[in-house]
Amino acid sequence: MPQLNLILLKGRFAICRLLPDETAPEWASSGGGFYSVTRTGAELSIVCAENAVPPGVKCERAWRIFEIEGPFDFAATGILVSAARPLAEAGVPIFAISTFDTDYVLVKQVENAVRALESAGHRVKRC
Repeated sequence: MPQLNLILLKGRFAICRLLPDETAPEWASSGGGFYSVTRTGAELSIVCAENAVPPGVKCERAWRIFEIEGPFDFAATGILVSAARPLAEAGVPIFAISTFDTDYVLVKQVENAVRALESAGHRVKRC
């Protein structure tokens, strides 16, 4: 498995679930920085700054984000599993997002995650 450089992004994030036919709301991108919008036939899923989410929106709060420092070639294998495996072994639940250049791993148990990642030989930088 490759050794990775991970960056713990600043801020707290929420993972929100909206109805599949809803338009992506402006508040999703209003918090600045990282946000992600994914639509499937069953839902509209949004990851954004926790403080941008209005009351009444179905969401899970208090997530932190590790960016796996990339970019990675599409032919690269084992990148996400290199981070996910030590977290799973440490009992740290994750929510993963992939982009064109890299992967992001969201966790709630930040200190446990840092210990598990560093014990697996990865380098963690805090912003």
